[in-house]
Amino acid sequence: MPETHWHSTPLIRASLALHFLVIAALIADRAHWPWVVALVVADHLLVVGVGLWPRSRWLGANWTQLPAAAAARGEIALTIDDGPDPLVTPQVLSVLDRYGCRATFFCIGQQAARHPDLCREIVRRGHAIENHSQRHSHGFSLLGPRALMRELELSQESLTRICGQRPLFFRAPAGVRNMFLQPVLVRLGLRLASWSARGFDTRIGDAERVKHRLLRGMRPGAILLLHDGHAARTAQGAPVILDALPAILEAAAAAGLRAVTLREALA
Repeated sequence: MPETHWHSTPLIRASLALHFLVIAALIADRAHWPWVVALVVADHLLVVGVGLWPRSRWLGANWTQLPAAAAARGEIALTIDDGPDPLVTPQVLSVLDRYGCRATFFCIGQQAARHPDLCREIVRRGHAIENHSQRHSHGFSLLGPRALMRELELSQESLTRICGQRPLFFRAPAGVRNMFLQPVLVRLGLRLASWSARGFDTRIGDAERVKHRLLRGMRPGAILLLHDGHAARTAQGAPVILDALPAILEAAAAAGLRAVTLREALA
């Protein structure tokens, strides 16, 4: 079960305690205000830096690999972000069908609303659709609590209405977040999921390099990240995921690993 109550992390508790101490210090003796300001700035930089680290757990719970039971079963999770894309996603589905594998698609709410039939086809073929925000804004990590709630709620409602199943997982755009996100996730019953290995296939147009990066991180319990939306193109103009995915699935099968959805890994 997801968390039902938010519990602050040691980093957040330490940050709050520091701010209380700063206020007390300024009241007691304002002569040291330059040092006090420097401490506050350092604290803020630390919190921001942690938010820029997608696999960090310092701001709250975060799936960077599957649960131990799933790893023991030889399972991995293939996660595909930024869709659905009307040109790329159907071809990705065909590749997954060919290898008998299931994947988790982290879909953008606005994109899902533009292509609802494609979302329903993803689910019909046995895959899962999860929440990747409503707009995939580059300023996502700058949003406050109310704006984060609105962004995630809109996507939850849209994806639930289209697919008939409520998302259980959330992935932040580019994996970047802030200290306000975890309480919002708890209220919406969502788990944060990042990844074990990523191919950087929105930036790298060389399928061999993308494949190598992902294969390096392939082991039981791994969560692999690829993109059907915003996919980089090879020199021949093909989306990188379509060139890299078959080799990744063949390597997984050769290693005795089974690709499942994040939902299935909960079982």
